[in-house]
Amino acid sequence: MTPPGSGPAPEGAARVLARVERQLDAAGLSASLVVRDLDTRSEIRHAPDREMPLASLVKVPLALAVLDAFRRGDLDPAEQVRVPAPAGGRSGPGLSRFRHEATVSLEDLVYLAVCLSDNIAADVLFDRYPPAAVTAWLAEHGLHGIHVRHGLEELGDVPRVEGRDAPPSQVLATTGRTSSSGHWVRQLDVARANTGTARSMAHLMEGIWSETGPVHPRVRGRMRELLSGNVHHQRLWPDFASDSAVWASKTGTVLNLRHEVGVVEHADGHCILVSVLTESSTPAAVQPAAEAAIADACRQLHDVLRGR
Repeated sequence: MTPPGSGPAPEGAARVLARVERQLDAAGLSASLVVRDLDTRSEIRHAPDREMPLASLVKVPLALAVLDAFRRGDLDPAEQVRVPAPAGGRSGPGLSRFRHEATVSLEDLVYLAVCLSDNIAADVLFDRYPPAAVTAWLAEHGLHGIHVRHGLEELGDVPRVEGRDAPPSQVLATTGRTSSSGHWVRQLDVARANTGTARSMAHLMEGIWSETGPVHPRVRGRMRELLSGNVHHQRLWPDFASDSAVWASKTGTVLNLRHEVGVVEHADGHCILVSVLTESSTPAAVQPAAEAAIADACRQLHDVLRGR
């Protein structure tokens, strides 16, 4: 299952990985992860090919496809798009908080979708570059294992059940898996949701950082800038950002799923990629202990590759 060119895990990795698995389990988390040294391609992984819903991680392939359309001249980045004031029921940062109609350029919508994780901005972009076209763009560039099926409005449209002590949608998320590996909540059903794996997202991120990858250099450069501007710092950022390292990433969160993919660039030029997709068994929307456990787990594996 190791892709061509991947190096072996360094000595001691198995012991640290076993400890990390125990820590995640104690936090009520199951995880699919890949931590990869982009210089040596040595990596540590756990369940890297488990298919999971991507939540807002889907905005990374969307942004890449749209940026490449700008480069080709198929879309005009300066085109002004009228975005109506959102109707009730949509939450999240960015345009969903606006109270009046706005006019935004396509390129600024890409910024909002990636850096603020703005679902409305992403859906406007999906109107111009539909989900099936994004999946086709990935295939054309040799980036497989990611399936884009729908826009972002569906992420907030979850069913609710009454009469439970915990938040209803969270209860359904943790108890709604079917015997055939599906899920009663369509956003969590891998047959219907936007899906990927830790490995496929790692390959996508490596394509953004690799100078010989399939992504055009101009698109790579702009995407790195956008990922460096991510404002969501609740997950891996506390363990990776510092005065001597830049953390560039995208988070993805819906119901009991907490994901992040990113690259830490150290001052000495060493780059390490982290791709982690997690599912919580705890029916709670706010879980700071889980966020901390994910970050600590990834940091430990990073430190093995870093030789610390």
